[in-house]
Amino acid sequence: MLEVKGLRKVYRSGSREVEALRDLTFTVDNGDLVCLVGPSGCGKTTLLRCIAGLLDPTAGDVRVNGKAVDGPPEGMAVVFQEYGRSLFPWMSVRDNVELPLKQKKVARARRTELVEQSLDAVGLSGSESAYPWQLSGGMQQRVAIARAVAYEPQTLLMDEPFAAVDAQTRADLEDLVRRLWKRLGVTILFVTHDIDESVYLGQRVVMLSSSPTVVQDELIIDLPAERDQLTTRADPAFIAMRTRVYEQIQAAKKNAGQ
Repeated sequence: MLEVKGLRKVYRSGSREVEALRDLTFTVDNGDLVCLVGPSGCGKTTLLRCIAGLLDPTAGDVRVNGKAVDGPPEGMAVVFQEYGRSLFPWMSVRDNVELPLKQKKVARARRTELVEQSLDAVGLSGSESAYPWQLSGGMQQRVAIARAVAYEPQTLLMDEPFAAVDAQTRADLEDLVRRLWKRLGVTILFVTHDIDESVYLGQRVVMLSSSPTVVQDELIIDLPAERDQLTTRADPAFIAMRTRVYEQIQAAKKNAGQ
């Protein structure tokens, strides 16, 4: 289980203070796929970096399976929005995916197996020798996802990973994440600013307020486990739930600064 309790983050620069997160509390059960959605600038990335142990909170704590996070937790992987910065352009696709496995001291034969399996899972078999700059944006993000999957994480954090790709590629990648989640049984916390995406992907949507951020509302996504871009998005239940999330985000914007 991932537990966030009373999380607060204040950025300080000289005498100036900016409160990004005020009092965030929520949980994600093992094996769940939960989406976090909120207005632009509400601190979603700050929250994710605190969960990943990349940023120290000012107050409150994060626990993974009961253990306090005081640095990057073992068994956790992160897929960032800016795939161009997270991939090394001078390294091949294979080497990019393999790198964290070397740092994890995985045996060579097992590394080869994991790289092949993860590239196959994201539809990039045969691209091992290519370099990131030779690939489209969507394919580069698939490499970043493959690298995270090859690490065999228990928990996967995804920080608006499809924000920089076109709509068609985004739809393909959304379905890829759903397939990988069901296949691997991994716990996923998916941060997005896209309301429709949050309802399409998640079992639950946690809606955040404007900064300084608190949890404004939560919604159980009562949709069939099998989803597709045409049928699911046309379902009246989907439309009703995305309307509920939209109303909450609009309310958050209206209440900004109060």
